[in-house]
Amino acid sequence: MSLLTLREVTRTVIPPDQPALTILSGIDLEIDPGDHVSIVGRSGSGKSTLLNMLGLLDLPTSGEITFDDRPVKAYSAAKRDRLRGAAIGFVFQQFNLLPGRTALENVTMPLLYSTGRTFWRRKRIAAEMLELVGLGHRLSSMPDRLSGGEQQRVAIARSLVRGPRLILADEPTGALDLDTGQSVMELIDDVAARTGAAQVTITHDPTIARRARRHFRLERGVLTAVDDPTLEPLTRRDRRETAPHPPASTTDEPRDADDDLARLGFVSATATDPERTEG
Repeated sequence: MSLLTLREVTRTVIPPDQPALTILSGIDLEIDPGDHVSIVGRSGSGKSTLLNMLGLLDLPTSGEITFDDRPVKAYSAAKRDRLRGAAIGFVFQQFNLLPGRTALENVTMPLLYSTGRTFWRRKRIAAEMLELVGLGHRLSSMPDRLSGGEQQRVAIARSLVRGPRLILADEPTGALDLDTGQSVMELIDDVAARTGAAQVTITHDPTIARRARRHFRLERGVLTAVDDPTLEPLTRRDRRETAPHPPASTTDEPRDADDDLARLGFVSATATDPERTEG
């Protein structure tokens, strides 16, 4: 039984005083329990719209989405919201931590909507999740007292504290330096492996996409399976970010690694970005 299936999914919007605009066209995708899928696409390719479909935030204009082999359109909006809260965890590029709450309180927040034993054990469950991401010693810390990497770990713990069956990671390393980004992905992969959750990573970075077992490319709203995203034609942005850069001077002095990361477009975001892991 598949976990989530999209069949011939199309999403069309009608801007004011404009002709209809098709953002997604004939999307077919099947995600099984424990699956690991990556989707690579440039800006404007429809990645955000596809994420909304996968996360049951929006319904398709045409086609069908099923969760546990049941058509999502059969759910009421309220039931779809409950299903999303219980079964789907989102990991975003931004942290979006509550500034006036401790790390423990931030991770506890999703559990306030639980019932029964889970509700009464919410603080213990949140503390165990923070321990899992390596922050068991930072339970009482406020976000502004955490490094960018630690804030990312808190955000991941909050996203996964309810034990989702599907993890949707949207550009999870987009604002991180190279080493911290790899640490983030290793952490998400580890949590998914421990819980048996399926994982979908949406990114413009072919290197991050390659960590998945199945790979897809989204181009102008059309989703196509690829063998290896790092071997696919590079976009202009990809080429700019991976192009060699001349040294700052003509001397033979070794170049600073941080300078190289800056030239490649990687930014080490700390308190400004809400979703990240310690490098």
